[in-house]
Amino acid sequence: MSLKDLLVNLPEVKGPAEKRVGFGVKVKWTIIILIFFFILSNIPLYGLSQNALSRFTYLSIILGASFGSLMSLGIGPIVTASIVLQLLVGSGLLGLDLKTAEGKKVFQGLQKILAVFFCIFEAVVYVAMKGLQAIPGMEALLVVQLFLGGVMVILMDEVISKWGFGNGVGLFIVGGVAWQLCVRAFGFLGPEKTLRPVGEIPVFIFSLINADTIGASVAFAAIAATAVIFIIVVYTQAIKVEVPLSFGRIRGFSVRWPLAFFYTSNIPVILAAALHANVNLLATLAERVAGNPTFLGGFTPDGIPVSGLAFWISSPPAGIVEHIIKGTFMPVMVWQSLIYILFMVAASVMFSVFWMKTSGMDPASQAEQITASGLQIPGFRRDPRVIETILSRYIMPLTVMGGAAVGLLASLADITGALVRGTGILLSVMIIYRLYEEIAQQHALDMHPLARKFIAT
Repeated sequence: MSLKDLLVNLPEVKGPAEKRVGFGVKVKWTIIILIFFFILSNIPLYGLSQNALSRFTYLSIILGASFGSLMSLGIGPIVTASIVLQLLVGSGLLGLDLKTAEGKKVFQGLQKILAVFFCIFEAVVYVAMKGLQAIPGMEALLVVQLFLGGVMVILMDEVISKWGFGNGVGLFIVGGVAWQLCVRAFGFLGPEKTLRPVGEIPVFIFSLINADTIGASVAFAAIAATAVIFIIVVYTQAIKVEVPLSFGRIRGFSVRWPLAFFYTSNIPVILAAALHANVNLLATLAERVAGNPTFLGGFTPDGIPVSGLAFWISSPPAGIVEHIIKGTFMPVMVWQSLIYILFMVAASVMFSVFWMKTSGMDPASQAEQITASGLQIPGFRRDPRVIETILSRYIMPLTVMGGAAVGLLASLADITGALVRGTGILLSVMIIYRLYEEIAQQHALDMHPLARKFIAT
């Protein structure tokens, strides 16, 4: 058996026999997998003695992970495998034709094998580097648990892709962000497992009752910042540039090729946040090895950076607005905030351009796709070079402006002290928006007439 035959015939979750899965079936499987994900996220790892990764909230949001549980790896292996393969295919190093059914099947097989490999690799790295420190003698058991949790995420993602809405990667990110948002907004369980208002909404109400103006102002600022960022992201998500196209052989029939303002979607802010998290992780490990802070950064026992590179590329803890209200504001926070904004914007723009050029979203690749579909721009010859020239006027500006916008929105959410990290807000809104579009476009006919009318509005 050749390698291609092996990749095409890998074990997989059986897909539906019918071509179109009903709306109710998709809702059922989406809810089942989401509940199962939350259950696994609350099952602690057996043999874990210390969880040094709990401070990396950036990483947990991006990976849809719950460090210290069976879901510690989250979607990391799937995303890493996908990024590696996308770069190999986009750069031409891996000769796969994703337009054919066989090419797609081989790509999916390679992605599954790579994802399983990264489950093993990341599990070993987490335990060996003592990010998840095991009780002496139980290191192998901890690695096995992490590996099994990673494999379950791969299978759950496959179930969602074939039987549910969207994909498991997006669903798990939204689930994690929504959980954090609910806890930060409505929580009543303190760190000592005692019942007391810790969520911003109950804190705001109790502060007003007790005439605590400072507490009420801090809580209101966090709630308002979250609402404003949500509204801005939802509004900008709908901004598009539409290029008119027509079928060369069919007169009078035209379509529009939409180019979103966030052209590279949420990829730039994911990679920028991952870079930020990796710098903090390296700084933490360097401080542990050296026994004292290094130029990469020094941290408090709670994991807050207080010096070095990690300090200057991070937002002030709790947000600058809270410090102003409480009277703990220091001038250095202004410079820290500005440098953090510049870092997030510059990194997002860089990754946005990089992703556009390597993932088949560049003008040349888009022109070939349009030409292969039998489309052309009205008034111009049906030539990929002509279409590429016209698309170049839009794609590069949208790539740069969209990358800068997502970096700016994420950093502003962190600086103003929103309920969840700015990266989490951006990811969740973009994923939910795409999920809404899928429901509206593909499954509206299966819904109750009242629901169909709501979706159509």
